[in-house]
Amino acid sequence: MNWNTLQSSLQGELYTDSTSRKLYATDASAYRELPLAVVVPKGEKDLVTLVNFARDHKTSLIPRTAGTSLAGQVVGNGIVVDLSKHYGKILEVNIEEGYVWVEPGIIRDDLNKHLAQYGVFFAPETSTANRAMIGGMIGNNSCGSNSVVYGSTREHLLEVKAILADGSEAHFGPIHPKNFFKEAQKALSQSSSLQNTIYAETLEMLQQPINQQKIIEDFPKPDVPRRNTGYALDMLLRHQPFTKNGAPFNFSSLIAGSEGTLCFITQAKLKLTPLPPNHKRLVCIHSETIDDSLRANLVALKYAPSACELMDHYILEATKRNAMYKANRFFVQGDPQAILVVELNDDTAEAADAKVLALIAELQAENHGYAYPVVKGEQIKLVWDLRKAGLGLLSNIPGDAKPAPVIEDTAVDVKDLPAYIREFNLILKKHGLFAVHYAHAGSGELHLRPILNLKTEEGQKLFRTIAEEIATLVKKYKGSLSGEHGDGRLRGEFLPQMIGEHNYQLVRQMKRIWDPENIFNPNKIVDTPPMDTFLRYEKNQVTPEFDTVFDFSEHEGILRSAELCNGSGDCRKTELSGGTMCPSYMATRDEKDTTRARANILREILTNSTDANPFDNPEIKEVMDLCLSCKGCATECPSNVDITKLKAEWQHQYYKSHGVPFRSRQIAHFSKSMKLASKAPWAYNFIFGNRLTGNIAKSIIGFAKARSMPDLAKQLLVEWLKKEFKPQASNRKVYFFCDEFTNYSDAEIGKTTVKLLSKLGYEVLYVPHADSGRPQLSKGLLDEAKVLAEQNVQQFSALVDVNAPLIGVEPSAILTFRDEYISLTRGELQEKAKVLSANVFMIEEFLANEIDKGNITSEQFGTETKLIKVQGHCHQKSLSSMVPTKKMLSLPKNYTVHMIASGCCGMAGSFGYEKEHYEVSMKIGELVLFPTVRKQPKEVIIAAPGTSCRHQIKDGTSRIAKHPVEVLWEALH
Repeated sequence: MNWNTLQSSLQGELYTDSTSRKLYATDASAYRELPLAVVVPKGEKDLVTLVNFARDHKTSLIPRTAGTSLAGQVVGNGIVVDLSKHYGKILEVNIEEGYVWVEPGIIRDDLNKHLAQYGVFFAPETSTANRAMIGGMIGNNSCGSNSVVYGSTREHLLEVKAILADGSEAHFGPIHPKNFFKEAQKALSQSSSLQNTIYAETLEMLQQPINQQKIIEDFPKPDVPRRNTGYALDMLLRHQPFTKNGAPFNFSSLIAGSEGTLCFITQAKLKLTPLPPNHKRLVCIHSETIDDSLRANLVALKYAPSACELMDHYILEATKRNAMYKANRFFVQGDPQAILVVELNDDTAEAADAKVLALIAELQAENHGYAYPVVKGEQIKLVWDLRKAGLGLLSNIPGDAKPAPVIEDTAVDVKDLPAYIREFNLILKKHGLFAVHYAHAGSGELHLRPILNLKTEEGQKLFRTIAEEIATLVKKYKGSLSGEHGDGRLRGEFLPQMIGEHNYQLVRQMKRIWDPENIFNPNKIVDTPPMDTFLRYEKNQVTPEFDTVFDFSEHEGILRSAELCNGSGDCRKTELSGGTMCPSYMATRDEKDTTRARANILREILTNSTDANPFDNPEIKEVMDLCLSCKGCATECPSNVDITKLKAEWQHQYYKSHGVPFRSRQIAHFSKSMKLASKAPWAYNFIFGNRLTGNIAKSIIGFAKARSMPDLAKQLLVEWLKKEFKPQASNRKVYFFCDEFTNYSDAEIGKTTVKLLSKLGYEVLYVPHADSGRPQLSKGLLDEAKVLAEQNVQQFSALVDVNAPLIGVEPSAILTFRDEYISLTRGELQEKAKVLSANVFMIEEFLANEIDKGNITSEQFGTETKLIKVQGHCHQKSLSSMVPTKKMLSLPKNYTVHMIASGCCGMAGSFGYEKEHYEVSMKIGELVLFPTVRKQPKEVIIAAPGTSCRHQIKDGTSRIAKHPVEVLWEALH
């Protein structure tokens, strides 16, 4: 391939390097195949260039947006065309006529955030809606939880603009029957364009009586609303002129569900739907069996629900292992085998409540379920977030056996669902297997995943056997083997069985009509390779074991910890999505900067490398480069892929071959450097107070010249604690942890914390102790961090208990007790670390607990009116919560607290100082944080618990942010 010639013709980026190809070799399916190259196009001209290049060079194009396909749709050996970065515009909103034109890279939830101002939305909703893009939703004909009301993407796709296989531009929309005949007949006699040929040959195919008869007989029965089996020839037959009184003929119905195999979509016209009624209720039906929940489902459907979604006990158990989703279990009573979540809504609260009461009464009368908690208001989102996290949560099972994406997309008539599921489970039982059940009960589709070990020959054999037997079962019920996830390369092999050989040949013919040279995503839907080839894992694959400093035994080693990532793409968030994970991706929108990419590159290299030190690999280094170690993934990734910990371990192993770089050593030894500087503070102030000498010093270290340096306290906190502070006697005792950042840079905040606790009646005890180790952890000096962890665990285990907890000011430092210390220790000391962690608190957590106990009251504070905007610390969001901060700051009667809706501030410890990372650091800040702070009047207090966050706010906005403790201290009488 002449890649240089192609790059010179493109406005966008072309990647042929090994790293990029590996990162795009997988999606959220079981498949893996290296592409030839990856292109990130910038405009329509690029797409035409790519089509012509693929045709001339006998290769193929694989359209891709978020890359969350479950049937291998975006995996292949051609050129992956990633539309997610530059193809996400909203082009036109027409409220009067009820449509919106968009590019295929627009994220579904981001689109709806924009449309909300008009009182409308794009209705189909996938569980991946906060990263799923319209192009992918069209490709898979996505449905989602509300399909019982709104159907699939097909019903909401009005028109499509596309590039065809000959490089020509086409526009497909509704055509009046008379015009259709006229255009098609004209095209038959003089086929002047590929678009005309498509119309002509499709008419010729579909008007033949034998073809119509076979399509009607052998496609899934019409009562199955979720149907993505093959191309939608049956849907085309429902149009005029083939069905009297049908909708006007529209190829958009065929393009939806075609998985990028027919054309390259450039724009889509979508139907707008009025927002649903505001008064929603969830009835969470708890059942002792799956069968009972499916029978309850039939009762619930009588009440016109907007969703009926099932979660079985495997998913509910997985939620217990996830820090973020554990809090969402508030509605779970006991240990049900299944919970059916039924969403009811109406125009008034009274009407919605009446529906709820009637449904529960009928369920009780028919003896379905044992508990029916009702969820309202803001808590509704927590329940749906739990349901949507199902796929990711399922991957968080220790070991190599995982719920396999093989027959998870079958759909039948909802009335057949109980009987179908009984037979389904009998088939699995015959093979000694069981399945996870979840998702769209209301539409006749449960996502059913048997637990298989696809690293073994036996597991891969079962992968095929189960697929074959379940395909036969689905055909028995005239269902669809694919309800919403598509055929891809997983189910294409079974199309002749599912729709009959005659219809399969029609589907193949349709592919040839549209794509005669097979350049659009070949080997998907038709002519697929065997479904058990090109799998992510080889048969009987050995999983290498590595000696690590961190304890990864919970997931059986570092490699399996990386393998927890199943590709579901929860990390591909934007600043509009909420959450922290992943800040660098939010700034760059490059796949390389996702949590998924970092897990994938570790898996690829550690699995296949034959080097003495597999961690000494430039590809891992490249992909890890923009990881801010924010720990957002540790909580927000449903599979708990903790890249911060994986990165630190990689750095440690990498240094074994390369040594520790000068800058990394300086950062890790922050405490030593600042201690030395404190001996001659005038020298530190002279160097960094002078622009010339300051820039020279920063250049030597490798810091950005534009970044200000941290202050050095006039009096170190430890000196004040030893010489000036006198604790008052009290039966309420706390130990104060003097971390290195507070000691050297934020001593005044430390003093304020101690004085506040004393004023509130606590005896504050300080004992000299080791540093937290956070700087060492941030740069991978794990041996040094381990020593500090062991010293602190040993010392404080003998002092700290429930009656005398350990309190810290800086989140990243004090939370090491709750996180890394447990992973850095072993044996008896690790058990001590676990016990100790339960009695270690951020100052906000401690004060919030004391407020709940009534030990601290609002009467102790003034009544002045204040508005406070709070930027949360990433580690606090991941390992704790921002709720204690809000509760603490809301204690004064007239204080109003707003949380800034941002993720990471962008500083992330040393990341924002480093010259090559400064620009990305500031770009992250500009996403939400900086603009929000700049908008605030001077009288609004900006607060941030983290020292890095406060520093970033100062450099990015010139505003001084206070620690929450300072705000509360100022509010004291």
